Amino acid sequence: MEKILQEKWEGKVSTRLPNATVSQIWPLFTDFFNFHKWFPSLANCHGIYGTNGKPGCIRYCSGFSIPSNGGDDDHDHSPRPISWSKERLIAIDHDQHSLSYEIVESNIGFQSYVSRVRIVPGGDDHQQGCVIEWFFAVEPVEGCVFDDLVRKYEVGLHRMAQRMEATLGKI
Repeated sequence: MEKILQEKWEGKVSTRLPNATVSQIWPLFTDFFNFHKWFPSLANCHGIYGTNGKPGCIRYCSGFSIPSNGGDDDHDHSPRPISWSKERLIAIDHDQHSLSYEIVESNIGFQSYVSRVRIVPGGDDHQQGCVIEWFFAVEPVEGCVFDDLVRKYEVGLHRMAQRMEATLGKI
């Protein structure tokens, strides 16, 4: 039997925040251990290794919209195990407002997952506000359709941006 190598899935989603600046949004991303405050389907996120916001630190995230593949919970008879991942911050560039992280372990079927988030001013037409760009690369995920995965990222990023702007408006 011949094994056919599939290329990695690579995607990019972005959303514009018309009422927030890069300097307001960037600190929310560098608080790596508290991402659940912003990402709508993330029930829990906390640090399990290292210093928050420093390369090499690892966070544990659970309860997001990507279904688990059973993982370690096979003996549990609940209808749907909680999705979880352990994610390591691999690079952070405060001047470019960019950070990269990788999934080091999960029960969602992601292999070789790397993501980069970048916050840029305004947008292509130099409007006020800022734009969050989220790039990801992952080996194809069994039981998942690439376009559906991109759509989950789009919806999650848009809702996250709304939550961030709403919170900034209350400060």
